[in-house]
Amino acid sequence: MSEPSAGHNSIAKDQLKAIIERIERLEEEKSGIASDIRDVYVEAKGGGWDVKTLRTIVRMRKQDASDRAEQEAVLETYMHALGML
Repeated sequence: MSEPSAGHNSIAKDQLKAIIERIERLEEEKSGIASDIRDVYVEAKGGGWDVKTLRTIVRMRKQDASDRAEQEAVLETYMHALGML
């Protein structure tokens, strides 16, 4: 088996560096966006909204409608069995 050429190593090194730098930039953006989301929840709380409920609604809206309906039906069944309804 032959050794990789110096040029090949240089190209691989440059590609690796570019990938790492892209990931680092995206991580910074993600951190900034997470901070912005926290700010919106703080603002909502200041306006009298229940943040826990808002988070639940956001999570539920990400779900497919049939998955959400199934989850709600199971929850209702469990709550009924526990005498909570």
